[in-house]
Formats: sequence, structure tokens, C-alpha cells
Amino acid sequence: MPLSVPRLRLGSTEIIALADGEGPFFSPRAEAFPEATAAQWAEADRYDPGAVDAEGRWRLQFRAYAIRGDRGVTVVDAGIGPADSPAASWAPVPGVLPASLAAAGIDPAEVDTVVLTHLHTDHVGWAVVTEAAVPSAGGDASPGERRPYFPNAEYLLQRAEFDALDALNPRLRATLTDPLQAAGRLRLLDGDTPLRAGRAVATPGHTPGHQSVLVADGRELALVTGDLLVHALQLLHPDLAYAHELDPEAARHSRKRMFGRETATRLYLATPHLTEPFVSV
Repeated sequence: MPLSVPRLRLGSTEIIALADGEGPFFSPRAEAFPEATAAQWAEADRYDPGAVDAEGRWRLQFRAYAIRGDRGVTVVDAGIGPADSPAASWAPVPGVLPASLAAAGIDPAEVDTVVLTHLHTDHVGWAVVTEAAVPSAGGDASPGERRPYFPNAEYLLQRAEFDALDALNPRLRATLTDPLQAAGRLRLLDGDTPLRAGRAVATPGHTPGHQSVLVADGRELALVTGDLLVHALQLLHPDLAYAHELDPEAARHSRKRMFGRETATRLYLATPHLTEPFVSV
């Protein structure tokens, strides 16, 4: 069955949800949100019933997004990746992002920008790959050599995230950042930065240099959240801390800043882990 490719249009810009996988979280969801009450869980389950399975486990979607506009194609995050990706120890690899890109009519070679929201392994899986992981890959790389999956793209990461790499996951230096730097494809950002489509917005807390992408058309806004939002609980109750946030207070501040828009503005959220790829706030 062909992959579904949900889309959201804001003016001349199209935001495309790219599925990569789905599966249960690696620990009980009550441990992920230890302060949530039974009433809050019930409210969240009514809002996003697909996020809990028959055994009561938190079921996540793993997706990336493409932003296609007049000035090119931007991809936000890179999913869980192939079978040998850094997320293989816990995520349902291999992901299907290449098939999702094909279904959306996007060739990896036409992507000019890749925004990595942060350096958790379920968001960087297809950023850099080995030739063996993608049998149809072209180019001159030797078998086993790691190369950017989007060969013509500039990869954007907040400098604060890069500086925290050894604390977050030092193994990503050899598998991700070193190959990007060797290819001349890594660009470090310092805070909010205009993009070809929209702008990168610093939303620290989940990790030190977490960023999201904001696209605007008049009073319509779309925010590609990254892990600013991982569960409906955080949309309904932005104050709730998530156990895997490195700085819960900063994460709360980032959520409130991005979700607290004036009433005349319509805000859509494009989230990697909620059941529905687009929700309206």
C-alpha cells in the first residue's frame, strides 16, 4: 500500500509529513511524565488516543518533515534511520524515510537544507549513512564509508547543541558530525536564524541547543516542533516536565513562548511523535 504523505499548505509553502516508523517507547510512560495525574492522562488519551496501545504503553510516531517553497526544499530532522543507525538499540529500524520522500516526489539530491532540531538518535538517523545502508545510493564513496544522505544540503545545527555533543552522545561525533564537517556540509547557528523557508527558532530545554522551525504566512503559522513537544500532555499542560528534558524549566519556557500566540493567529504544530502529523492550537 502506498505511503500516506499528509501535507499542510501556508500560502505558497507546503509542509509535508514524512513517516519513518512507529513503535512503543522504551520505558513506561508514567516514568516519562512522573508528575502527570490520572485526570491529565485521561485528557491526553482523549486528545490523542493513538498514542496509547492496548497494553497501556506509549506508542510513538517517528517522522521528519519537508518544507517545499519557491526557494527550495528544506528537511527538518532525519528520523530513526537505516538498520545500522545510532537509534538501532531502541527504535524500530529500519525506517522508511526514503520511501516517504519518494512518495512525496522529493529526490534527496534536491534538498538544499537539513535542519537538525537536536542530537537525539531518533532525529538524526538518515542524516549520514553508509553506502551499504542504502543500496541504490550513487556517488563515489567506498563501501562502508559514511556520507550525507542529502548530498547537496547544508546541515544546520545550533552551536549550543554541537558544543554539548560529548555530554549528549559522544558516539555521534564519528557517525554524524565528523562526516558532515569533512564533507563541508555542517553549519552552526547562534540562535534564531532566517531560512530559505521560514526560520530556525532556538527552543532550548529538551537539549541545550534544541531548535524548531517556524513558517509564517500572514496570521497563519506552522511550527515544526522537534521534541519541544513529544506527547499531547505537553500541549494540554505545557508546565508538565518530561523526564528526558535536560533542563525542564527552560523547556517549559520554550513551550510557553512558542504556544502562547495572540488569539488572532492560527498556529499549526507539526510534531514528530504525536499520532496526527498536524494539529491546530
